[in-house]
Amino acid sequence: MNLLDQIMTRAKANPQRIVLPEGTEIRTIKAADIILKEKAAKLILIGDENEILRLAAENNLTHISQAQIFNPATNPKTETYANLLYEIRKSKGLTEQEAGLLAQNPLYLACLMIKNGDADGELAGAQNTTGNVLRPAFQIVKTLPGVSVVSGALLLFTPTTQYGENGLLVFADCAVNPCPTAQELAEIAVVTADTTRTIAGFEPRIAMLSFSTKGSAKHELADKVIEATRIAQNLRPDLLIDGEMQADAALVPSVGSSKAPGSKVAGKANVLIFPDLQAGNIAYKLVERFAGAQAIGPILQGIAAPINDLSRGCSVEDIVRMITITANQAMK
Repeated sequence: MNLLDQIMTRAKANPQRIVLPEGTEIRTIKAADIILKEKAAKLILIGDENEILRLAAENNLTHISQAQIFNPATNPKTETYANLLYEIRKSKGLTEQEAGLLAQNPLYLACLMIKNGDADGELAGAQNTTGNVLRPAFQIVKTLPGVSVVSGALLLFTPTTQYGENGLLVFADCAVNPCPTAQELAEIAVVTADTTRTIAGFEPRIAMLSFSTKGSAKHELADKVIEATRIAQNLRPDLLIDGEMQADAALVPSVGSSKAPGSKVAGKANVLIFPDLQAGNIAYKLVERFAGAQAIGPILQGIAAPINDLSRGCSVEDIVRMITITANQAMK
């Protein structure tokens, strides 16, 4: 059984309540129908029930009726969520009237459901930008204790089985932070370790990447990675984290033993932490194209509850996969 099958199996064994704010979006409805057929999650679709059911009928989707459908314009519980939002944000100047309007926004409503204990996770982004998905998450759900930054991890399934974990590597951050500080980079490393364990199911060996390996180059950019490594090691001494190191030193045993002798990570890394968003985003897209790798994600991490963001060009299969990943995160 491959990893994606394992993720689906885990989701089916312990169905979580996942809210889909874009409940009237056709790819989302098709994906929801598959999830409901597989009994891989308990779904909450936000939107007009008549429209959702009409779209389902037109596309011969027979399982949508198993979902909970929440229309914020007519459901009396919307007022409860509006009051919750007002209490959360009144110190920031939010008025009761503004809270009432925002509580009818599906992206805010989904986060309020999670905050109120009515849902375990959220998936959106088929119609909305990353900024719109994350804004209510920051305001309502917020970040994990001790974590100041949200980041995105990617699973890279490559045909080069001699690298990573039989060809599987976890890359971060490839989605959110343009230029993290040393502290933020350390936090990204730590939360990526937890994502690796929860989703990929193996023990992380984390390389903090740079253009320098163990002082081979002197520059403030390398110094940031050195400091981030030190902070991460102090935050989580139970984890195998090492750096700074170049990508070949992280992945190739002969290079690792030469450039970083004695390292428990060099030459055997399965998690790569990139120094900034440019490096991470460029690297994963090059690996996708040149190595024929399959990239899954981004899996958002650092939020106090699992809230994931889709590409607006996503497929139905992408949405199904990300619902099961969100459900796996919710179990933890």
